[in-house]
Formats: sequence, structure tokens, C-alpha cells
Amino acid sequence: MTEVSSKTALITGITGQDGTYLAELLLSKGYAVFGLARHPGDEKTLAVRNLIPGLGIVGGDLTDFESLQNALQITQPDEIYNLGAMSFVAKSWEQASLTTDVTAKGVLNLLEATRLYAGADIDRVRFYQASSSEMFGAAVASPQDERTAFWPRSPYGVAKVFGHHMTVNYRESYGMHASSGILFNHESPRRGEAFVTRKISQAVARISLGLQEDLVLGNLETSRDWGFAGDYVEAMWLMMQEAHASDFVIATGIVHSLRDFVTIAFAAVGIEDWQPYVRRDEKFLRPADIQVLVGNPTKAKENLKWSPRVNFDELVKMMVAADVASEKLALGA
Repeated sequence: MTEVSSKTALITGITGQDGTYLAELLLSKGYAVFGLARHPGDEKTLAVRNLIPGLGIVGGDLTDFESLQNALQITQPDEIYNLGAMSFVAKSWEQASLTTDVTAKGVLNLLEATRLYAGADIDRVRFYQASSSEMFGAAVASPQDERTAFWPRSPYGVAKVFGHHMTVNYRESYGMHASSGILFNHESPRRGEAFVTRKISQAVARISLGLQEDLVLGNLETSRDWGFAGDYVEAMWLMMQEAHASDFVIATGIVHSLRDFVTIAFAAVGIEDWQPYVRRDEKFLRPADIQVLVGNPTKAKENLKWSPRVNFDELVKMMVAADVASEKLALGA
């Protein structure tokens, strides 16, 4: 049965995988949902509108404070989910200044716009900040939890640390109901093609159909805690329903290497010996890479009663199957 709510939500980063899954979740609960878009009429935004009936779009930019104030006045949200960011970690070294403007200062802009919009009744509006496991970087403790010190290893990670601390500061300084979800890697068939997991699933699909000869990667031993984006957006919503705002690590608690991802992906299309199809190229190595990240989601499990439903094998197979279907559709098969 569909849950009925009279709430309104505003989501930044609406065209990303998390934005689309979150919008679908909130709409299923009866929310009025708006997505913030820099270019409401562009192809990517129109595709999301077509994907999600009932979604409203409002113009705005995290780097433009006045546009954020205007968006809040138009939509009148009860809950604000800040998922917008320059989120491609590898690119953040090339675009460090832009990453800082959007992923760091953009959080401050939205927090301040929210504070002014909420007025004297500051607690009436709830704010979610998408923090990241990249903030931990070269963490000295493993697994990482809410008390683990941050040691970011990329401009993206540094920017996320700023946004995280600013969210905590607004919670403590103004009494704002502002929570941060420290999400570990989460993927889906909607993941952008520039991300390595989607690069793998798409390449494997194309190789299996004879459309591509090989897959070029960097460090296959890089290990991460991978989950399904559709599961993780539920944790975001649960944080906003808590009486008191807080910060939560959202993760599976299980680590896998990129090699594991590749192995399962190729096996999903019946290729057991995948090594002839994979080449290593050092140009895909990051200037300061992180070898292992794995989260401890105990607090989320105990306080939010949240746990992931989709396991690693299921996630990889889901992504490959979706890309196989997409490639066959493009071929007219």
C-alpha cells in the first residue's frame, strides 16, 4: 500500500542515480517532489522528467545563492536533500576549483538559504547532506564509522569534508535538523558511464555481444564497500524521520576488490576466463589513490533499523543485465 504524506521535498542532484531513486521513493510515499536543475530544459533533465512521472523541476544552481533562495520560496519544501556535487572523483584533480565551488561552498549556500527560508521555526525544515566515504581517504582505522577521523585523498574528498563539517556546524549553531549520510560506494544500472563500475558493466555487455574487444582499467586491487543505490536512498529518508538529526555511515560492511567486480561481471555473460579481455593502463591510476574503504553501518542498523537488501553479486549481475538489455535494444535485437 502506498504511504500517504502531505510533505514536500526538494532534491538537488536530481539527474544523478541517487536523485532518481530518491524521487521515486518519496513519490511512492505521497510526497510532492521537486528536483533542482541548473538547466531545466536540457536533455538530461528532460530524460529524468520522462523517467519519473509526477516529478517537478525548478531552476537553480548550488553556486548561485539567490537562485537557491528562489527555488525554496517556489517549492516550499519540508525536507531538503542535497545530493548535488561534482561527484566524479578522478576529475576532481583536473577541476579542483570547480569541485570546491560546487561540492564545498554549494553546501554552505544551501544551508544558509535553508536557514533563512525556515526563519524563526528553524526545526520545521529538515536538511540532508550527502557526505561520502571519500572523506575517510587514508583512514588509520578500519572499518570506518562515525567517529573515524577524516583523511581525504582527493579534492572531491576535501570538498566533502568541508560540506560535512558545515552541516554539523549549522546543526549545532542554529538548531537546524541537519543530518549527513556518510555513504560508501553505491551503484546501480543508472550509474553514470564515466564511473568505473558502470564502465565495467557496459564493456562486459558489449564484449559479450561482439561490439567491443577489450576493457581497459587501472588498479584492479582497489577495494571498496559496494551497495545498491536504491537501498541507500531509503537510509536518507529514514534519517529525515528521526526526532533528532545526526550523522550516519551507510554501508554494507563487506569489502570487495575491483577484480571481484570484473570476475562476477564477466561470469554473468558466461565468460569465466576474462583476462584476455582486460588490459591495464596507468593513465587510469589516481594521483593519490585509496586502496581500501569499508564502512561500519552499526549505528544505522540500530537507530534507523536500516540494512541493505541487495548483495554484491546481485548488484553486479543487475548492472550487467541492464546493459546487455540496453545494447540489444540499440541493436534492434
